[in-house]
Amino acid sequence: MTQMTDHYLAQHESFARSRAGDPGWLNGLRRTGAERFAELGFPTTRQEAWKYTNVAPITATPFHIPDGTGALGSPSDVGRAALGPSGGTRLVFVNGRFAPGLSTRLDLPGGVRATSLAAVLADEPGLVEPYLARLAPLDLNGFAALGAAFLADGAFVHLPAGSVVPDPIELLFLSSASREDLAAFPRVLVVAGENSHAEIVELHSGISTGASAARSLTDATTEIVLGDGARLVHHRILRDGARGSHVATTQVVQGRDSEYASLSVVLDAQVARHDLRVLFDAEGASCSLDGLYLVHDGQLVDSHTLIDHARPHGTSRELYKGILGGRARAVFNGRVVVRENAQKSDAQQTNRNLLLSERAEIDSKPELEIFADDVKCTHGAAIGPPDPGMIFYLQSRGIAADAARRMLTQGFAAEILARIRRPALQASLESMVKARIAESNAMDFRARELLQ
Repeated sequence: MTQMTDHYLAQHESFARSRAGDPGWLNGLRRTGAERFAELGFPTTRQEAWKYTNVAPITATPFHIPDGTGALGSPSDVGRAALGPSGGTRLVFVNGRFAPGLSTRLDLPGGVRATSLAAVLADEPGLVEPYLARLAPLDLNGFAALGAAFLADGAFVHLPAGSVVPDPIELLFLSSASREDLAAFPRVLVVAGENSHAEIVELHSGISTGASAARSLTDATTEIVLGDGARLVHHRILRDGARGSHVATTQVVQGRDSEYASLSVVLDAQVARHDLRVLFDAEGASCSLDGLYLVHDGQLVDSHTLIDHARPHGTSRELYKGILGGRARAVFNGRVVVRENAQKSDAQQTNRNLLLSERAEIDSKPELEIFADDVKCTHGAAIGPPDPGMIFYLQSRGIAADAARRMLTQGFAAEILARIRRPALQASLESMVKARIAESNAMDFRARELLQ
């Protein structure tokens, strides 16, 4: 056991004492999480799943875990972090704790609930007991175990059978570490009943900026269960800032003929790791996983996905795109498993990466494991710089080389952003992506000038 492991276990002892009055099953989950963390510790590059992902910037920092009694941000923090005005229900969390004064809670149709997980645990714990910390495996890695050990608050969304929510439900998680290095462990639990339809926007954003700001760690867990015929659109946007690290697990379990559409955008973080796992638990399920990550100097983004075709007649589509500049590093590991009895499965997986600098590095590892014989499956990866021929063509039309590179890079990202069906959300993300690309191109252009 390392000194840093002891650091978190000591804080857990205090946390556990403060939660002694909670239901026995909940404290049992926390205790199991702490025990598994003590056994696993933090992952290292000696482990295959973390071979290219060095989490030393995280493990070298003794993050403090706040007790939730401090200041909970301000409306101006929400305004800077949000993707425009709230058009529906917006739940705001600061350092993993619900901030009711900053949230917008409109009446939702048909008995739909979007509320604080802590409130449900206090008043109706039986509502979440069958699912909470039971879908996402505690032993996936040390971060997952640690998240269970400090389980306290987050968002709970319940969609009764047949319910339809016309407007997105926004979950805004703010990380504030202006004075000391802080860790937060937010959770999201979504239970979607049969034939329910909804859209969720999960946004993680840092509100402490500047080189003098403290560091933040977000260890997030999202668990989603879809009943038969349920449909869920799930947008996940990350911009924790250059001083923020983010490690997350998302576990989705799908019922018969259910549909899950995920779109993940990583705009800014020092280290970002996301394990997205989808299980087809009944026939006819389908999912689409789309992702876009923009990485620059000193940053690392790791996207690990698993689509488990455990039942017949499942359909999956996956497209992840990366844009890397400077000395950025990215990892994509996409695994698709087709089980022996999952006949008539249809799976397509693609990873494409655009390298804006010769110093950028991507480790792409698409994996396809097929144990059935009546399937249709493909996968592939592509890595390279912007097309010199296209840059020359644009220059011949009077466009400067730097502007031409920027235009091609924006076009590369547009394929993912075009899949967002909400015009306001799409426009907001397009603006952020363009600004991020312009910043990356400018930094690389200055670097090329210095090398000449």
